[in-house]
Amino acid sequence: MDTSRAPRAPSPARSGHRTPGRPPRRTLVACCTALLIASAAGPAAAATLPDPSANPSATPSATASTRPPGSSASALKPIDPAAFQASVARMAKKLKVPGAFVLLRTPQGTYRAVVGTTERGTAKPPDAGTHFRIASNTKTMTAALIMLLAQDGRLKLNDPVSAYVPDVPGGADITLSDLLTMRSGLYNYTDAPELSAALDADPGKAYTPQDVLAIAFRRPPDSAPGTAYEYSNTNYALLGLVAEKAGGRPLAQQFQDRLLAPLGLSDTSLPGVDDRSLAEPFSHGYMYGGTSYALVDEPYPAALTKAAEAGKLSPVDYTHQNPSYANAAGAAVSTAQDLATWIRALVGGDVLAPATQRQWLASPQAENPAAPNGQEYGYGIAHQRFGPNAAMYFHGGELPGYNSFMGYDPDNDVTLVVWTNLTLSPDGRTTANALLPTILNQVYTGLDLPTG
Repeated sequence: MDTSRAPRAPSPARSGHRTPGRPPRRTLVACCTALLIASAAGPAAAATLPDPSANPSATPSATASTRPPGSSASALKPIDPAAFQASVARMAKKLKVPGAFVLLRTPQGTYRAVVGTTERGTAKPPDAGTHFRIASNTKTMTAALIMLLAQDGRLKLNDPVSAYVPDVPGGADITLSDLLTMRSGLYNYTDAPELSAALDADPGKAYTPQDVLAIAFRRPPDSAPGTAYEYSNTNYALLGLVAEKAGGRPLAQQFQDRLLAPLGLSDTSLPGVDDRSLAEPFSHGYMYGGTSYALVDEPYPAALTKAAEAGKLSPVDYTHQNPSYANAAGAAVSTAQDLATWIRALVGGDVLAPATQRQWLASPQAENPAAPNGQEYGYGIAHQRFGPNAAMYFHGGELPGYNSFMGYDPDNDVTLVVWTNLTLSPDGRTTANALLPTILNQVYTGLDLPTG
């Protein structure tokens, strides 16, 4: 469950797992995109309509400016709804995505691109209220809860994880900040071949955090704590347990009480360990081949790619695979409408107190120290500048069946949510991420990103 995969091309990705000839990916709950930009493609269509749920008058209360000196309000292009829809549909068609949905909010208004269907063999177009599995976008919620608990004085970010969770290898030297920023060095449990094999053998099996951590702890750490960035779902499985210990209540209940209810996110939830259902309306989720292709950085075999591109191979329906193995790292369910509200509120300062917000906004660090202007990852959030007048705080998500992206540009008040119901295109691209260049080219001036 490579829910860690992020937008692909020049992507930042797991430092220790590279497949020759293929852009690096992350695992299980896809963080997001190392170049928020560079890869793209896309499927079938529907109309872009005004979104009555948008609230353009809302003003972020504590955003950090990332705009360089000399930039101006001319960063945004006028958007033609028909052209926006058509460009997304063309790319989605190249990716062979059954269904996709894009929700874009700018000072000009709100735009949608609607592609295909939520269930193969039917005509059920997705919309802003369609439920889907958001995978690693869940990490933004887990991190926000940790920040709230720190704000309350219930924990400190420099506390060792051993103060909350016993038997973590080297836990006395791994801080909560190390976990948040993907610098613990702990083995990523979703890389373990036995996990994907078990998921394929029994898609309904329930996993506790202790189950998946046991998988990780059987392997030696990849690096010493605090020395290197490496995207690992193990970090957020641990943070879920830390939050329960410090907050004194189940993670799902804390999500509801402290994050979701205050923002009116009634279509977002963290399912129970045995809950494989999705509230109506929902999208089915598809992927070619076994679970390992979403969890581990392995290319599709040439024969699979050829058959899928020729339409001779149907994708597997992963809609009701039990997501409990992702838990705090990637098991949440939401909608495009809720995610748009969430990412804008989180980055805009409506979730954390001002001092905590400043700390959170300043947390992203270069994933690759040799590329200081590349993607950064912080406390459950990524950040990247992708144009002279544009930068986003963002995250992404990937599970078998689904790929998604959410981002907010505080300088230009741009909110973007993209989701698809096909994890990987036949040629191995994460599909929502592959749509990003096409979308961003429509939104920002001065961009000419390759669309694939």
